[in-house]
Amino acid sequence: MLDIKVIREDPDRVRAGAHKKKFPDRAEAVDRVVELDAALRELIPELDALRSAQKAAARKLGQLSDAERQEHLAEQKVAKQALQELEERERTMRAELKENLLMVPSVPDPDVPDGEDDGDNVELRRVGELPEFDFELRPHHELAEAQGWVDTVHAGEISGSRNYYLLGDLARLQDAVLRFATDTLVAKGYTCVDPPVMVRDAAMVGTAFFPGGEEQTYRMERDGLNLIGTSEVPVTALNGGEILDEAALPKLYAARSVCFRREAGAHGKDTKGFYRVHQFQKVEQVIVDVGDEERSVEHHAAILANAEEILQALELPYRVVNVCGGDLGVGQVLKYDVECWMPSRESYGETHSASRFYDYQARRLNLRYRREDNKKTAFCHTLNNTAVASPRILIPLLEVHQQADGTVRLPPPLADYMGCESIGRPC
Repeated sequence: MLDIKVIREDPDRVRAGAHKKKFPDRAEAVDRVVELDAALRELIPELDALRSAQKAAARKLGQLSDAERQEHLAEQKVAKQALQELEERERTMRAELKENLLMVPSVPDPDVPDGEDDGDNVELRRVGELPEFDFELRPHHELAEAQGWVDTVHAGEISGSRNYYLLGDLARLQDAVLRFATDTLVAKGYTCVDPPVMVRDAAMVGTAFFPGGEEQTYRMERDGLNLIGTSEVPVTALNGGEILDEAALPKLYAARSVCFRREAGAHGKDTKGFYRVHQFQKVEQVIVDVGDEERSVEHHAAILANAEEILQALELPYRVVNVCGGDLGVGQVLKYDVECWMPSRESYGETHSASRFYDYQARRLNLRYRREDNKKTAFCHTLNNTAVASPRILIPLLEVHQQADGTVRLPPPLADYMGCESIGRPC
C-alpha cells in the first residue's frame, strides 16, 4: 500500500494515478482515506487527554475521603464510558482506513503511457526476424494433435474446458523449457525455489492480488486457501513481517511452480490451443532489495534482459512494450510486457510481464530491512518477471520452428536437454 504520508501530502497526485490506471472507484478510496486520516488526527489528542485524565484521577483516589471517593468514582465511571466509546470509534475508523488504504493503487511512474487497455501499450523494440513459410502453416494445436502430443477431449471430460493433457515429446519439451529457464537464472546467482501453491488470504492481500483479483482466483473456502496464479505471491511473501539485514539483500529468486487461473471473463476467447488455460507452469523471477528507486530501475532492466536472453536462445521473435496506465495492475508502478510472435494469430502474444512495485507490496506485507548506516528500518522494494510460462510459450516454439513435414526443429539449448534436434514424425 502507499505510505499514508504520500496520500496526505499530495492526494491529487494519488487520485490522478488511480484515474490513469482506470480505477475510478479506487480514486474515491483516496478521498475517504484523506477524510479518515484527518478525523483520526483530530480524535487522537482527545483520546490522549481522556487517558491522561483517567490516570490522574486514579492517582488522586487515595487522597480522598470516603464521601469524596464515592463522588469521584461515579465521575470516573462516566469518564471511562466516554473513553471506551472513543476507543471503539478509533478502532472502527482505523479498520476502515486500512480497508480503504488497501484499495488505493500505487502511483504509476511518469514514463507510463496513457491508455485504456493493452491496445494502447507502446512498443519499445522488436527483436528477431518473423518467419516465412513455403508450406501451409499449421496452428500449434493442430500440430500437437497430429503428433498425438495433446489430448483436450479427455481433459475436457475429466476437468472441463481449457484443460489439457500434454503427452510424449511435448510434455518433455515443456519440462526442457522450464529447466532451461531455471538453469539460466541459477547460473546468474538466483536461488531456485519450489514454493507452496496454496496460500492464505494474507499473502494475496500482501501482494495486492486481493482485494480485486478474487474473480480470477480458485479459492478453497473450506480451508481458507487460494491456488496461486503466479509464484510471485508465495515468494514475495516469504519474509513478510520480518526485518532483514541489509547485507542479505538483494534476494534473487527463480521460482518454478504450477499456477492456476479461472480466466473469468474469457468466455468465447481463445477456446482452442494453449493461449488461455486454467493450469500452467511458470518460472518466475522475484527480487527483494533495499528501498532505493534507482536500484529498482536497474533490477527491472536486469529481469527484462534475462527474459529476452532466454527468448533469443530459443530463437523466437518478440517485441517489448511499455504497458499503459489502463493495463497496469493495482500495485505496479511500471510494467514491461514481452510478446512473442505467434504465426497462427498473425500477431504478437504476451508471454512475459516484468513489474516493479517500489515499496507498495512490502508495506502490505510489512517486509522491512535494517539499514547498515543508521540501523533504522525501512521497507524493501520488490520486483518480478516471468522467465518462461508454459504451455503458452509452446505456441511460438511449435509454430515458429515447425517444418514442412510436421516435425518441429529444436533450438540448440532445448536440443541439448532433449537429446535430439527435432521432435515428431513426418505427417
